Amino acid sequence: MGRILDTVTGFVTAPGATFTAWTLATGDSLAVRAATPASNIWLIGAWAWNQVAGVMRVRSPRLHDNVQGIRMRTPVNLVQNKIPMRLTRGAAQKLFTQDTLIVEQTGSAVGGQIETGSLLIWYDDVPGVAGRFIDQATLQKNGVNIMEQEVTVTTGVAGGYSGGVAINSQAGTDNWKANTDYALVGGVTDSRLATITVKGVDTGNVRVSFPGELTEPDESINWFPSISAAAGLPMIPVLNSQNKGAITVEGVSQQVGVTAVITLALVELAQGSVPGAPLPAAQPGV
Repeated sequence: MGRILDTVTGFVTAPGATFTAWTLATGDSLAVRAATPASNIWLIGAWAWNQVAGVMRVRSPRLHDNVQGIRMRTPVNLVQNKIPMRLTRGAAQKLFTQDTLIVEQTGSAVGGQIETGSLLIWYDDVPGVAGRFIDQATLQKNGVNIMEQEVTVTTGVAGGYSGGVAINSQAGTDNWKANTDYALVGGVTDSRLATITVKGVDTGNVRVSFPGELTEPDESINWFPSISAAAGLPMIPVLNSQNKGAITVEGVSQQVGVTAVITLALVELAQGSVPGAPLPAAQPGV
């Protein structure tokens, strides 16, 4: 099955109190991907980094309503997931193939200031695209050793994804074991970012991501097992060391460049221990 976790990122410039539609990061689209008919698509995460308190909203005629939709307050300098799915079995938002979402933000009215955010979307089956994922039970059964990988990302000043570096690029830290699978469980950063992304062949060449909140490392370090357990879906990415030079880590920032040392938390997996996990037919976690 073509399972993927996909990130969509956008930003607005000096919106003030006016809801302003996202300018999308290069390569991203708010059109829900074409998926296999009857397969499930879930909005798992939505977060924003605002310089002035505001609102982010996601709407579509296919959601609850096309007026406010999912309306989320965005405090100043606090990047938190607003979809109730992380620690407990909440309720993800079902999305529909080829529907086009509308995402808008309010915030700072100061000229040039960027307010930004990201969505994280799970697809059961997208033809031609396939990431490698496990669930929490598989991680617990087959985890061998914890490894933490540092990378340094320096973002640009124009919004969107930037600062991309290989996951093994930090001098003196490339200790990956040859031809070995690693579960990506999350990460922490020493400087705030809106979003931290990881992309490579093992993720289906789309970006998996988590919020880059500096003050809540307990959330980000356990990000993927948390959303996987809450959703009852295999959402923990698996990366193979053979691909490390082509696995890219990027950051999303505002109008000021940020140099962030990101520590990614990985778990070495027992050889040959990455089976698929069953998918529920209805609401995740039910």
